[in-house]
Amino acid sequence: MRASWRRVVAVGVCGGVLSGGGLVRPAVAGEDPPVISQAYAGPRPGEAIGIDLLNYARKPGVELVAESPVFAAPVRLDGPAGNTGGEGVRAPIPASARPGSYPLVVKAGGKVVARDTIDVKPPRRPFIEVGAGGAGRPGIKVNLFFDDLYPGETGKSFTARSAAFTAPVRLAYDKGSWNNTRMFNAFDVPLRDTLRDGAYQVWVTDAHGRRKAETRLDVRSARPGDDDYLGKASGPAFFGKEGYVFSARSRGFTVAAGGRMYVRWQDAHPDPGEQERMTATSPAFQSPARLEFDLIKGHEGDAPVFWGPARIKPGLDPGRYPVTVVSHRGRVKKTGYLTVTQDPARDGGQDGVPTAVWAGAGTAAVALGAAAVVLLVARRRRASLS
Repeated sequence: MRASWRRVVAVGVCGGVLSGGGLVRPAVAGEDPPVISQAYAGPRPGEAIGIDLLNYARKPGVELVAESPVFAAPVRLDGPAGNTGGEGVRAPIPASARPGSYPLVVKAGGKVVARDTIDVKPPRRPFIEVGAGGAGRPGIKVNLFFDDLYPGETGKSFTARSAAFTAPVRLAYDKGSWNNTRMFNAFDVPLRDTLRDGAYQVWVTDAHGRRKAETRLDVRSARPGDDDYLGKASGPAFFGKEGYVFSARSRGFTVAAGGRMYVRWQDAHPDPGEQERMTATSPAFQSPARLEFDLIKGHEGDAPVFWGPARIKPGLDPGRYPVTVVSHRGRVKKTGYLTVTQDPARDGGQDGVPTAVWAGAGTAAVALGAAAVVLLVARRRRASLS
C-alpha cells in the first residue's frame, strides 16, 4: 500500500551531539555520530512510525528512550518489543494528533544522544487503490487496498465493486498491517477477460451500502510494441504419450478413432488469465481438450507450454481433421491437422458389424453346409440299399 521507506537525519555539531546546550558524546575521528532512522516517515494521525538509533553502541543497563510531544508516552527502544521486522521499534501517532512538525529526541540514560523531527501529515479521506502495475490488461488479476484511516471511521465490513470485476469483492481487514490500523484489502481479483479498452470506476461500499471511496482503473489490451502483444505462439502440435511432450509434431501425426492423444501449445506471452482457460477444439474430439499451463516444461528459455489430453470420437470415419487453438481473446487463431485412421473395433466391418463377427458367421455357415451334405449322402445310401 504505502511504500516502506526510511528517512535518516543526523545532527552533529563540531564533532559532537547537542543535549541541552552541552556535548554529551564526542564523536571520535572517523566515527559517524548517532542518527535516528524513521520507517514510514511522514505519518498521518493514527498511523505508526518505526524508530531506530544507528551508529550507537548500546550499553547494558542504560535505558534508551525516544520522546516527542506527539507521543502519548515515551517509547522504549530497548524494551521487550525490541526491533520489529527490521522497521525499528513501533511508535504510534495518536489519532488526535494535529498536523505539523514535532521534535524527536532519543535519550540514553536520560541524556540526549540524537535529535530529529516527526512530520505529521493531515488526515486523508478514505480511499481505494488498485494494484494493476499500470494499465490493467483484460483478464489480469489485481490487488485492492482500502485505506479507512480517518477520524470517526469505524466500519468493519466493506465491499469493492466495478463493472471490470467478475463479481463484487469482499475486503478483508489486514491484521498484519504494521503502521495502519484501518487497512482492508483483497488479492488476486480477476478482471473480466472480455473488457474493452477504457476507464472503469471502482468503488467501495460499507455494510449499509453507503459509498465510502472510489477510483478509476484504466484497462488496455496489448498493442504493437508492447512486450506482451500477441506473444509468440506456436502450435498446435500433437503427441501420443503423456511423457513425450517434447516429441510433439504439427505434421504427420496419426491416431486411431476412439484413441487418446495429446495437444501441445506454446506462447511466450499469454494474455492474463489464459493459463486457466486455454483449449483446443476439433470435430474429431469428443469434447474440447483443456490445455493445462506447465511452466516447468517450458524450460531453457523456451516459451511456456500448455498441454492436455484429447479423446478421438469412437467410430469416426478415417480422414484428415483440423485442430484449432484460439488465444489472445481471439486475436490469435492457429490450426493444425491430424490424420484419423480406422477404429480398431470397426476394422473391415459391414453395416456396423465387426469383421470378426462376419468371419465367425461365415465359418458357422460352412460347417452347417458340410453337415447337410453328409446327411443327404447318408439318406441316399440307405434308400439304394432298400
